[in-house]
Amino acid sequence: MSVDPNPLTDAEKTEYIRKTILEEGRALRRRHPWLDRHQNLIGATIMAVSLLGMIASGTLYVKGLIPWWVCVPVTAVFASLIHELEHDLIHLMYFKNRPWANDLMLALGWLARASTISPFVRRKLHLHHHKFSGTESDLEERGITNGERWGVRRLLMTGDNMLAVLLRPFTMQRAVREYIRSQKPASRGDARKMSLQQLLAYAPLGNLYYLVFHSWLLAHTILFTAQLAGAPITLSGGLATALAALDTFAVVYMLPSFLRTFCLHFISSNMHYYGDVEPRNVMQQCQVLNPWWLMPMQLFCFNFGSTHAIHHFAVREPFYIRQWTAPAAHKVMREMGVRFNDYGSFLRGNRFTREAPAERRQAA
Repeated sequence: MSVDPNPLTDAEKTEYIRKTILEEGRALRRRHPWLDRHQNLIGATIMAVSLLGMIASGTLYVKGLIPWWVCVPVTAVFASLIHELEHDLIHLMYFKNRPWANDLMLALGWLARASTISPFVRRKLHLHHHKFSGTESDLEERGITNGERWGVRRLLMTGDNMLAVLLRPFTMQRAVREYIRSQKPASRGDARKMSLQQLLAYAPLGNLYYLVFHSWLLAHTILFTAQLAGAPITLSGGLATALAALDTFAVVYMLPSFLRTFCLHFISSNMHYYGDVEPRNVMQQCQVLNPWWLMPMQLFCFNFGSTHAIHHFAVREPFYIRQWTAPAAHKVMREMGVRFNDYGSFLRGNRFTREAPAERRQAA
């Protein structure tokens, strides 16, 4: 009979990992004091550089200086930086004492990535996610397909937040109800307000984005189908001009958004566990997902699979600090039993429990 080399409770392991990660961060800041002194400036600079990078990439494409297959990934990389900033802003890591500046950065980040829900709605969802990650009321992760069995439907939903709702309306209705119930609204009126907030979570930018994106997809699907059927459609001058403008907008904005969203949601929904985890048990919330074959996807979500689990243990560390301290964090996480590259979760619908082979055959 084997003996557990770490006879600690999950809570004790979590606290040990947290303290180790935070101490590594403090040691880094002692070596580089400017990280603490200029944290607000660092965040604002990353936002400015990322926005300018997106604009520059799009401008170079419009002027014919770079092809679409350069513009799309370059823009998506800059957008991934803005996503990480939004996440840190939600945790008030920048401009905590100047709410207007924090809100301004959130608004700019939403303009740069309109395929997402409003960051002002997401803030409450995300803070709830940290407390109840992987449970039925974790609306944030449920919204990006965490807990679904893999197949064509989940693949379609992974890069398109609107399809993730439209293709499973009853599932999302239940998730919203569970989330609202977990907030313990004081009255029926409060519950209705919460429900309305979730209904309008993409308004106005996200709704407009998906209207344009799906219209563009539909237009090209009709034209392509007609071409295959031997009855090509010739557009009038105005329609041809409008479609050409949409094609340009797709390259400089919509396709980078889709690429970034797909990569982030694929990584995030598979590194978080769902359905059979204990509330507030951080040891069961995430795995570290960083195999070499996922590096192309990691590029478009700023190495999320490798570093996001660190965030669940040490919430207040900015994303660039997590990247810096990842080797030490991974070492202690592995020692304490955090899972690394648990590929079986793909087949288990992201469940935490690993079934024995015999049990799996019987269930099948």
